[in-house]
Amino acid sequence: MSDHSQDPVNPAAPQPERRNFYGRIRGKTLRASQKDYLANDLGPLTLRGVAREENPDRCALDLAFTGGRPLWLEIGFGGGEHLVHMAARNPDVFLIGAEPFVNGIAMLLGKVRDAGLSNLLLHPGDVRDLFDVLPDHCLSKAFLNYPDPWPKARHHRRRFVTPGYLGQLARLMQPGAEFRVATDIPDYVRQTLEEVPQAGFDLVHQAGVGGGWDDWLSTRYEQKALREERDPHYLTFRRRP
Repeated sequence: MSDHSQDPVNPAAPQPERRNFYGRIRGKTLRASQKDYLANDLGPLTLRGVAREENPDRCALDLAFTGGRPLWLEIGFGGGEHLVHMAARNPDVFLIGAEPFVNGIAMLLGKVRDAGLSNLLLHPGDVRDLFDVLPDHCLSKAFLNYPDPWPKARHHRRRFVTPGYLGQLARLMQPGAEFRVATDIPDYVRQTLEEVPQAGFDLVHQAGVGGGWDDWLSTRYEQKALREERDPHYLTFRRRP
């Protein structure tokens, strides 16, 4: 859902879209070390040109920061375990992580500091703002790991695997690019299998418990699912030409 506000000085001027955001922004009180990460590390690791005040015309980002390396995106990186793992494992790739949850961002920053990574930047906010400014066909891989399940039927439209999000993602993915989804919610699997192919992707692999990808790192969310006896599901899609 969206609406548009009016400029009181120039009512005819086009106005930026105002989006509803339903996820959590903050959780438990941050530790002193996490506040230090946010104060000192977040700025240098934040991808510039995404915020509307920095890029009011929503011009496409210059991807010179990648150094010509393939660009991967993790949508909602949680505590950052998987994102840091992928960056460390693939120094010849550049990764962007998008996450609005401040506590998760702080956790990731601590891991990045410890690992000394230089092939990773963050968008600490709504991934739709990032979608607005990334150029077409710039992504060669994207990850959606344990997204917010929005379990109530009336909230299913808030899930990532809906046309609004998927259409934008499809625009950004190169032909043949890989889109991975991990979830422990059977109904999320159902909706993913229904919606993602309609957005221009082919399902190339589907697996259950123990069938994760060769380079998969189990996250805190997966470990919680296993403790609570919910089975993980792993789905791999490829962007059609």
